[in-house]
Amino acid sequence: MDHALAAIKRLCLSGRIAFTEKAEFELSRDDLVEQDVIEAILSASRINKRLRSANPVSRVRETLYVIQSENWNGVPIYTKGKIVHEPEGDRFYVLISSKRSTL
Repeated sequence: MDHALAAIKRLCLSGRIAFTEKAEFELSRDDLVEQDVIEAILSASRINKRLRSANPVSRVRETLYVIQSENWNGVPIYTKGKIVHEPEGDRFYVLISSKRSTL
């Protein structure tokens, strides 16, 4: 399994996941809950795309991971997120986008 995908799954399993306001809005709009996203990530067999981006606030380069998979009820879900390292050593997976997918 891809090292980054394994790390993302571990962060999700340990509750080290955060949702941006945009991701929460998209979930609500698509009648999904955070558990649906976590299930889809845990079900994923691969990262569909890696995007290189610059954080709009800090201008620091970062990698965004796009994962498209289904939750345990078969609902296709699109997620885009990043792994964040904090000075205290904590790591989180931050969901920037979470919505129904058209797989």
